[in-house]
Amino acid sequence: MVIQNKLAAAREPEQAILEQARRHGYSNDACFAIRLALEEALTNAIKHGNGGDPSKRVTIRYSIGPEEAVICVADEGTGFEPCKVPDCTTPERISLPDGRGIMLMRAYLDEVTFSERGNEVRLLKRNR
Repeated sequence: MVIQNKLAAAREPEQAILEQARRHGYSNDACFAIRLALEEALTNAIKHGNGGDPSKRVTIRYSIGPEEAVICVADEGTGFEPCKVPDCTTPERISLPDGRGIMLMRAYLDEVTFSERGNEVRLLKRNR
């Protein structure tokens, strides 16, 4: 799926992915985790990766099966180095919003990995 670089365009893929997860028996908690992580990934791609540029697009690839859900979100930006995102839980950064999306994705999912270039995130949630 390729969407326009705006948050409103993210609703359709979110709904399709969650519908498939429910069909495969993912719990409400698992669906919440998928939705939260997907929203964060899409927001990061739109706002940070593509810099809000309306001429750019976001690509979403996904495979939802009975055992695991894999979702990849890619933007057209230059990428970033995830290891350089400051820890948002340190006392001096706790009140700042930067880095919370990545922290939430990692907290709720089983795996979160970034492409070498840093412009694509792969999200994995196992169905337990």
